[in-house]
Amino acid sequence: NRFIIFPSVYNFLMCCLWVTIESIPAANSEGYILTELNKTISLTCKHDATSDIDNELVWLRNDALVSLNEGNKNGQSRVCISPVILEDRETIFTCYLRSNASNRVSVVLNVTYPPPLTDSEEITVEEEASLILNCVIEAYPPVSSVVWMLNGTEVDLKEGRFTLANNGLSSTLSTEKVQQSLHEATYICAAVSPLYGTKTKVFTVNVTDKTLKFPLYPMIAGIVVVCLTSILAVASRWRKIVKVASTNTHTLRCPYSRN
Repeated sequence: NRFIIFPSVYNFLMCCLWVTIESIPAANSEGYILTELNKTISLTCKHDATSDIDNELVWLRNDALVSLNEGNKNGQSRVCISPVILEDRETIFTCYLRSNASNRVSVVLNVTYPPPLTDSEEITVEEEASLILNCVIEAYPPVSSVVWMLNGTEVDLKEGRFTLANNGLSSTLSTEKVQQSLHEATYICAAVSPLYGTKTKVFTVNVTDKTLKFPLYPMIAGIVVVCLTSILAVASRWRKIVKVASTNTHTLRCPYSRN
C-alpha cells in the first residue's frame, strides 16, 4: 500500500523537527559562547528528522550565508571558527532546515580580551618640547579603572602640569613644556580588568638639552637673494668695464699736414 501525506500533515511534521546546535566550548543558557582571541570554536547543527527528505541544513553568519561543502549539509553540519579574532565578537551563527526556515536556532560569540599592555617603551624628548604618553586600554569587558604612576607614586597632575584624557579606548598623559628635573622619570600605565586583572605598560622618559634650531627655509631664501644680488652687481660692473675698454681702443687721428 502507498501512504499519501497531505500538505497539512506534512507541514505539521516539518514544524515539529527540532534543530539544535552543539558547541565546543558549550553555550550558556542564553545561547552565548564565552571565548577568547586565538581560540577555536566548533559548532555542530543537528535535527531530529528520521528521513533524508528535505534534511539539508543552512548556516548563517549574522545575515550572510555560510558556504558549505556538499558532504556537510545533510543530517548534521559542522562549522569551525579558528582562530577567533576581534571581528568575531557578538557574531551570531544561525542554523535551520532549508525546507523550514522558521525553525531555527542561534548562538552568539562572546569574545573577551585584555587590554594590550605587556610591552615597554623608551622615549627621548628635548627640554621645553611636548610629551605625550599614550596607553591603549581597549578591552572586553571594559577596564574598570586606569592609574598613571611616576617613579612608583601616582601622578600628581597639578604638580607635574599634566593633562589626562581617557576615551575608553586609550588613556593619554601629556604636558606642553618638558622640564628635565620634573618629567624625566619612569611612568607606568596600569589598567584594571574585571576579568584579567591588572595589566601595565612602562614608559621610560629621557629628557635632553634643548638644541638650537636654525630656520632652514628663511636661511635658504636669504642665501638665494644674496647670490642673485651679487650676480647682478658683477654683471653690471662687467658691462661698465667692457664699455670703457671699447672707448680706449679708438685711435685719435690728427689733421694731415705737410712739412
